[in-house]
Amino acid sequence: MVKKKVSPVQLADLKQLVEPENSNISITRQCDILGLCRSSYYYKPAAESPLNLELMRIIDEQYTRTPFYGVPRMTHVLRNMGYSIGHKRIERLMRLMGIQAIYPKKNLSKANAEHKKFPYLLKGLDIIRSDQVWATDITYIRMKSGFMYLVAIMDWYSRYVISWRLSNSLNTSFCIEALEEALSKRKPEIFNSDQGSQFTSNDFVSVLQDRGIKISMDGRGRAMDNIMIERLWRSVKYEEVYLKDYQVVKDVFRGISWYFNFYNNERIHQSLEYQTPAALYI
Repeated sequence: MVKKKVSPVQLADLKQLVEPENSNISITRQCDILGLCRSSYYYKPAAESPLNLELMRIIDEQYTRTPFYGVPRMTHVLRNMGYSIGHKRIERLMRLMGIQAIYPKKNLSKANAEHKKFPYLLKGLDIIRSDQVWATDITYIRMKSGFMYLVAIMDWYSRYVISWRLSNSLNTSFCIEALEEALSKRKPEIFNSDQGSQFTSNDFVSVLQDRGIKISMDGRGRAMDNIMIERLWRSVKYEEVYLKDYQVVKDVFRGISWYFNFYNNERIHQSLEYQTPAALYI
């Protein structure tokens, strides 16, 4: 396994979350149960300064409100708040967070040029049943002294969250783990994602191709092509993350786990005629 530079999650928190009271269960199994990417357990954190973490919290909230803000606008927002920072710092932090504005522009999170890109298949498509289209994306989840990344796979028609994983690195493995879990339950006709390197990687794509699933990818910088999961992230942030202000990794796992259970089984959607995702995902 290749070890990569990761976000400032405390490794001690991960070990505390997995090992105590569960020593008779393997680390791999505990991570699977918790929705934790197995590779994250072994990574050592890379620290960010308190100022950068503060800036990232503000960027996250601003981006959730205005996902069309790129580096120049985000820099001006922060300068207007009294922060003396340059656009290169904001560009680096946004890249670290894995976010980019929704309009076509200079890339912040580079796709791998060697990876194959697939056309967008959802334009004009009438999505009328469960498992017709699944969608996936990654978002940034903040903590008091660090952050993690969350990937989710949802059914477009019902909005049902089929699987999810948390990781302290923007690697490919936690996305593949979420995909394999979802495919152990059901199978879509079309799988839609953005052009991030996690989803264009040969390892990820081959899992879909081996099962005969059509692959659809958003146009570069067009987050609205994957609008359903963008709405999911907005709900996750405003209805869970921003209300809880997670202190440690354990809080993140508990909070996200609780929220997705609530989202699937209790939260009614006006667009679903006031039904829950679980009621439609049959």
